[in-house]
Amino acid sequence: MEIMRLVVTGTVGAGKSTFIRSVSEIDVVDTDRVATDETASLKKKTTVAMDFGRLQFAPGMAVHLYGTPGQSRFDFMWDILIRRAHAYILLIDAHRPGDFRAGRRMLTFMKQRTQIPLVIGLTHMDCEGAWSEENVAIALGFADKKHRPPFVTLNANQKDSVIRALIVLMQHFMQSSVI
Repeated sequence: MEIMRLVVTGTVGAGKSTFIRSVSEIDVVDTDRVATDETASLKKKTTVAMDFGRLQFAPGMAVHLYGTPGQSRFDFMWDILIRRAHAYILLIDAHRPGDFRAGRRMLTFMKQRTQIPLVIGLTHMDCEGAWSEENVAIALGFADKKHRPPFVTLNANQKDSVIRALIVLMQHFMQSSVI
């Protein structure tokens, strides 16, 4: 059985844990704890180490999904999880532009450690004040469309939406592996 390791990363509240829970075929292993910092204003609990889920993607191929914590104080977990990953998706909450800088720092952190395929997943696009894909791309440092990773809009609460995002990530991985 071939196992593909995918990392789901992003800022606090972007939907990482929900993304994994939406598609995992096993009970998700999580390290959620009561939020005690500024995160508490967004949600009651937060991931402090990782989330883990599994999905049988095709015959003979399982996808292991590893969700990172969103806070930079847990960046040692980002480092551990990204090093053995095949690809990753960075979730960005499109209606919280104040978090875009943190998303850009996460991108830099990941790129310093590995050069694996990346997809940007835009969440909360249906919320008031959500930025367009183009504006988020520019805010993340992808002004040049030719050198931009794939962007996908998704709702982390909807299994079909998460599956579509995973398909985009898998296709991008396959295309990058051929080159």
